[in-house]
Amino acid sequence: MQVTTADTAAAIDLSAACFERDFNESLVHQSVVAHLAGARAGTRAQKGRSQVRGGGIKPFRQKGTGRARAGTIRSPLWRGGGKVFAAQNRDFSQKLNRKMYRAAMASILSELLRQDRLKVVESFAVASGKTRDAVTALAGLGLERGLVVVSDMDAGTMLALRNIPHIEIVTAAEINPVVLVAAETVVMTADAVKRVEEWLA
Repeated sequence: MQVTTADTAAAIDLSAACFERDFNESLVHQSVVAHLAGARAGTRAQKGRSQVRGGGIKPFRQKGTGRARAGTIRSPLWRGGGKVFAAQNRDFSQKLNRKMYRAAMASILSELLRQDRLKVVESFAVASGKTRDAVTALAGLGLERGLVVVSDMDAGTMLALRNIPHIEIVTAAEINPVVLVAAETVVMTADAVKRVEEWLA
């Protein structure tokens, strides 16, 4: 299919395999959940009774003290003792087949195009690196909040866009289901579209 670029009004061909897919809500949900789960650190940890330092000797004799019998001061019942069910480092990542992930990405891009939330431009760069120039360029595209996808990251463009609220810039290799679903509008350069099509083909 052909679309018109937002900046030059030129026609550009889009791959049907990437931009004409039916929307698969369950697959998109699964890919978003898997991506968010993989981003979790899972680094919390506590010590059980065997990991807490000390407590090697019986604190007092078994009988005759009038107190409850105790074998170690590191019991979970004691102050400074170990936790009963100590939390350990955990991997939250979920397995998602490569074909399923790519199909979810194509489904999201297709739905964005159908909803007129995907704009293709011939190029997008702010050579001056000034936020003022970036705001002007985005206003020309009618973009107030959303995602800018470029083929390669340019230092000046990144510098110009990084302080603009509600605007995020990523390369074609960095896009994922979460940023695409969260974006109100997505602006992609022609080179970025080609890279995405090569990846999803």
